[in-house]
Amino acid sequence: MALVTVTDSARDYLAELINKQDVEGMGVRIFVTQPGTKHAETCLAYCPPNEVVPTDEQLDLGKFTLFLDHNSVPFLEEAYVDYAKDQMGGQLTIKAPNAKVPKIDDDAPLPDRVNYILASEINPGLASHGGDVQLVEIVDESVAVLRFGGGCQGCSAVSLTLKQGVESTLKERVPEITAVRDVTDHSYKENAYYQ
Repeated sequence: MALVTVTDSARDYLAELINKQDVEGMGVRIFVTQPGTKHAETCLAYCPPNEVVPTDEQLDLGKFTLFLDHNSVPFLEEAYVDYAKDQMGGQLTIKAPNAKVPKIDDDAPLPDRVNYILASEINPGLASHGGDVQLVEIVDESVAVLRFGGGCQGCSAVSLTLKQGVESTLKERVPEITAVRDVTDHSYKENAYYQ
């Protein structure tokens, strides 16, 4: 069973929306579109009784049932749904840290663990500048060779990002990594974020 946390405020808010639909037995389905890719998005949708899929996992939340799309379950591990009231009414927040890459075990192969940290922790920060980083290979003595893309390619701040951001995070989270090396051609500056 995937561990999905739905706060009390989110349950109350969703239950209120469901009640407005006036459909007996209406639930909510949570699913991930394009799971395991950098384009993955976690979504909530109404789930009337005639759309329940037998393979869905079900969480009884008291006021309604949350249906977890079977194919999305590995990507919903540690997902969190919250609702916070604000001056404009409120904000429903869905966080699914494993939507882009499913959570892996500590004994997974080294490249899988590096890719997981890149996808779940490093790339979301780089995306705010239109950039991303990918693992090319791991070479002698556990050196991760990376390729920066998007706004990172040609960026003058990439060496700082590589050493203080990417390398320190990777070495902390994957202790077997001894260093990080960049193979990106930073002389191409057409889409660089900082020039």
